Amino acid sequence: MPFDMNDTRSLETWLLLSAIMIFVMALIGAVTRLEEAGLSITEWNVITGALPPLSTAAWQAAFAKYQATPEFAARHFWMELDDFKYIYFWEWLHRLWGRLIGLVYALPLIYFWVRGQIPGGYKLPFLGLLGLGAAQGFVGWYMVQSGLLDRPDVSHFRLSIHLGLAAFIFATLIWVRRGLTMNRTLVSVPVTPSFCLLRHGWAAMLAVAVTVVWGGFVAGLDAGKIYNTWPHMGYGLIPIELLDPPSVFLVLAEHPAGVQFMHRWLAILAAMLVLSFAWRVKSWPLAILIIAQVGLGLATLLTVVWIPAAAAHQAGAFLVIAAMVQVLKPLQATYLAMPSAAKAAV
Repeated sequence: MPFDMNDTRSLETWLLLSAIMIFVMALIGAVTRLEEAGLSITEWNVITGALPPLSTAAWQAAFAKYQATPEFAARHFWMELDDFKYIYFWEWLHRLWGRLIGLVYALPLIYFWVRGQIPGGYKLPFLGLLGLGAAQGFVGWYMVQSGLLDRPDVSHFRLSIHLGLAAFIFATLIWVRRGLTMNRTLVSVPVTPSFCLLRHGWAAMLAVAVTVVWGGFVAGLDAGKIYNTWPHMGYGLIPIELLDPPSVFLVLAEHPAGVQFMHRWLAILAAMLVLSFAWRVKSWPLAILIIAQVGLGLATLLTVVWIPAAAAHQAGAFLVIAAMVQVLKPLQATYLAMPSAAKAAV
């Protein structure tokens, strides 16, 4: 039976599965970071690294390599082999899941490509996503390397690049899948789109993206473990570190107190933009998600970064991004398809 180019359900399922795996990866990555496990594997072996040590001698060798790192000397000097095995598991699972994502995305892509099942205009986006996935693997190792030489943790800038790229790949997968769904079925929008409304939506998405980046800064600097009150930071809304800063950039992007301050208020700004956008487009799921995300952020702060709350908070950011894409894609497509006179009238 010849393939119907209008039936893209298999492609949509593949993209959804890939996005779900990245969502799970965000959860695993959050736990890996919170358990301070990210530097437990000191080498990057694409093939042989897929297996953990399989003998006592292999475990001892891996532990010896970790004992030579700055993190072990500064923080984990108390660890025995069994303690090391626990943190090793999380980093190994994180890397293994990344390999699985690569296979789950690349192998079906080859299959669909060979069978000619990729609609026109989608080959380049699919290849671009493949390239972004490969880049993400490099960025992950680039991040880990920053903590193996002369510092006991990874660069929070590199951590934020790693997290931000994961969020971007996730959003792009949802965006492309949404486009395929719209090509196959009629998707209506609940409100008449306008340039003003689209600008509002993209401003909200940008605010969410910047908040996610600063969330990476918070995670990388352990900034969530100070000033664990709300809304005050110490004796006021502004921490004392910001009252007489050596430089604005140093405090807001490199000092734990400044980074937490920025993340707090970026999150409030993003929540206000997303909530008002959700009200305008009548998307109550989006409104509920952003309110829940703020609640998870407060829970993470007030519990001094309790791991379940913190991991759920990172996962919540990805859910908000997915919900924003689900709303923005058909809204933008409908607006672009409108005649110029209709655009001018709204």
